[in-house]
Formats: sequence, C-alpha cells, structure tokens
Amino acid sequence: MTDPLLSIREYSDELAQAFHDINAEWIQAMFALEPVDREVLENPRDKIIAQGGVILFVTAAGLGVVGTCALKPTGGGGYELTKMGVRESARGLGAGAFLLEAIIARANEIGADPLYLLTNHTCEAAIHLYEKLGFRHDAGIMADYGARYARCDVAMRYAPPVPAGR
Repeated sequence: MTDPLLSIREYSDELAQAFHDINAEWIQAMFALEPVDREVLENPRDKIIAQGGVILFVTAAGLGVVGTCALKPTGGGGYELTKMGVRESARGLGAGAFLLEAIIARANEIGADPLYLLTNHTCEAAIHLYEKLGFRHDAGIMADYGARYARCDVAMRYAPPVPAGR
C-alpha cells in the first residue's frame, strides 16, 4: 500500500471542515443529507473520535486532502465503515482504494468485528471497490443496522480473504 502521490493523514480538528465538505459533496450529489449525516458531519470529534472511532484522510500530491473515511464504533466490538468519500476532482487517482486499504488495516489493528458498511445500490463504483477489497453482501448486517439511513438498501460485512492453502 504505497503510492508516491498519495498519503494517509489522521484526524485533527483542523481537518473537521474537510471531513464535512467531502462527505456533504457526494451525499448531496446523489441523495439528501439526513439528520444522522448532519449530526456526524458537524460533530466528528464527539460522534466518532471520542467514541473510540477513527477518521482517516487521503492526500494527493498537488491537491491536498481529497478523501476521507471513518470507523464508527457500534457496540460489542463492531465498527461501521462510514462517511467514505473522495472529491470528484480527484476521482481516477486511486485515492479511494488507497484510503479503503488503510481503513481496513486500521480496523484489523483495533479488532473490529464485525466491520460493516451501509450504502445504496446506486453507488455502483463504491460497491465494486468494497467487493474487490473483501466486503460481502450480508442480510444479517442489513437486518441489524440497515434502518439507520433511509437511503440504505445495501449492507456489507468485511470477510477477509482466506490465504491460499488453508
């Protein structure tokens, strides 16, 4: 997971506005901001970091911060991969895959189980990326967490690939 043009940054309060803006950009382009979105986007320190979660950012050489993603604890060791977005101006640079690999690595470090995400079927490119990196559609995750967002009609759980020979 190295790329000379991309790097990962940890959350800091100076990046709170970027977290808000990057996510608001993609959500409003495809859907409407829901109250749960606003609450998290306007209070990332309280709603994610202070709860034991993680927010990462991806920067691109010459462009600055171009994407973000969070791990939000949801109890019992589970974490929701949430608020993942890449600025439209940076799409095609591989920033989304780079960021998703970094957030999965962090989830593994903190023992997130289950690691899951909630999305909508219209987010086809994102779903393809999630599938490519080990997420699988999961009816149990949908039943347990899917009602959180009105726009949610896809729920996925991370199922790490089993190494060959096992």
